[in-house]
Amino acid sequence: MRSSVKKYLILILIILCEFSCSKNQENSQFVTVTNGQFFVGETPCYFIGTNFWYGAILGSTGQGGTRERLLKELDFLHENGIDNLRVLVGADGAAGQKVKVQPTLQTAPGVYNDTIFDGLDFLLAQMGKRNMKAVLFLNNSWEWSGGYGQYLEWAGEGKVPEFGVQDWMLFQSQMKKYADCDSCKTLFFNHIKNVITRTNRYTGKKYAKDPTIMSWQVGNEPRVFEGGNKQKFVQWLSEATALIRSLDHNHLISTGNEGYMGSEMDWELVEKINADPNTDYMTIHIWAKNWSWIRPDKVQQDADTAIIKTNEYIAQHLAIAQKLKKPMVIEEFGYPRDNHSFDANAAATARDKFYENIFKKIVQNKTEQGNLAGCNFWTWGGFGRAKHIFWERGDDYLGDPAQEEQGLNSVFDTDETVELIRKYNEKLK
Repeated sequence: MRSSVKKYLILILIILCEFSCSKNQENSQFVTVTNGQFFVGETPCYFIGTNFWYGAILGSTGQGGTRERLLKELDFLHENGIDNLRVLVGADGAAGQKVKVQPTLQTAPGVYNDTIFDGLDFLLAQMGKRNMKAVLFLNNSWEWSGGYGQYLEWAGEGKVPEFGVQDWMLFQSQMKKYADCDSCKTLFFNHIKNVITRTNRYTGKKYAKDPTIMSWQVGNEPRVFEGGNKQKFVQWLSEATALIRSLDHNHLISTGNEGYMGSEMDWELVEKINADPNTDYMTIHIWAKNWSWIRPDKVQQDADTAIIKTNEYIAQHLAIAQKLKKPMVIEEFGYPRDNHSFDANAAATARDKFYENIFKKIVQNKTEQGNLAGCNFWTWGGFGRAKHIFWERGDDYLGDPAQEEQGLNSVFDTDETVELIRKYNEKLK
C-alpha cells in the first residue's frame, strides 16, 4: 500500500513538474521590457519588421480571403527575417464608404463579422508556427478603417466625412471631437474587451495568453487633432492602456502615436503620452513625403534631405525614450519609388537608400544595447499586384489602404529592397 502511494505521489510530482516547465517555456516566449530593451526570455530582441494590416482579411474564408496567398506571404517574410508584423485587428462600420477597408470586422457596436475574426485567428495560428510576432492595433484616427469617425457616428456625433482626409478642414473638425466623446470611449472600450478576451479557435489559446502577440496597440496614429482637447486625449489613451493591462498582464502595450508630428507639434504632449506607466514602449512614424520633407517630383534628388530630417526626428524622440527608460520603435516609414511611380516593376533606389539609413540605426543600437529597438516599414505588398490606381473590390490587397494609390509605398516580393531587408535582419541575429 505504501509503495503504491509513493508511486502515485511520484507520478503527481512528474505531472506538476512537466506542467510547470511547459508554463515556464511558454512565458519565456513573451516579449518583455527591461532597462529600455526588448527581450524574449533572456535574449535581447531587435527587429526589422513590416506593416501587414490586411493579414486578418487574407486569412479569412470570405470576401478578400485567400489563405493560399497568406501562407505564401508568411513563408516568404519569415525566410527573409521579417518576423514582426503590425496588423489591423479589423475595420469598423459598414463597408460602403469608398475609402474604407472592406470587409469590416465590427459591423455595428459589439456586432462582429465572424469571418474576419476567424481570419485573425488563422493568421495568429500560422504566425505562431513560424515563431513570428504580431503587433495588433485596435483603433484608427483615419477613415480608412472606420476608427474615430465611425465611433463618432455610432455615438450620434455626426457622420463620417464622405471624402475623408480629402476634405481636410471638415475631417479635422469632426475628428477632434473624439477624445471628448464619452460614448465613443464606452463603445471602444467594449471592443477592447471583446477582442482581448477572445479565444483562438485554431490554437485553443486565449489571445491574452498567446505569445505570438507582442503588443496590443491602442490605435493607428491616435491624434488629438487641431483645436482638440489635449488633456482629454491623454486621459483616454491612459484609460485605454489601463483597461488593456487589467485584461492582459502578459503582453506589452503601445499607443501607436506618430510622435511630434502627430501630437500637434507639442513635445510636452509627446512625453506625457509616453510617460504613462501602462505604455511599455514609444512609437514614432516618419513620413518624408506627407510632411513635405521631399518634393513628389524630386524623389531621388531629395533623398539626402529626407535622411537628414529623419535622423533629427529619430534623435529627438530617442532622447525622450532614454529619459523614460523605454524602447522605441519606428513602426511606420515609407518612401516613394523613383519618379514617384506606382508600378511594381519601377526602380526604388531612393527608397532603398532611405530604408538602409534606418536599418543601420537598428543594427547599431543592438550593438550598443540602445533604446531604438526595431522598425516596421510601411508597407508589405508581397505577391499582390495592383489592377487599378485606387483599390476596388476584387483587387489584390496591397499595403496601401484604399484611400491611397496602389503601389505608392508597397514593397513587393520582386523588389531589390527585400534583399536589403534580409541582409540587415541577418545582422540582427
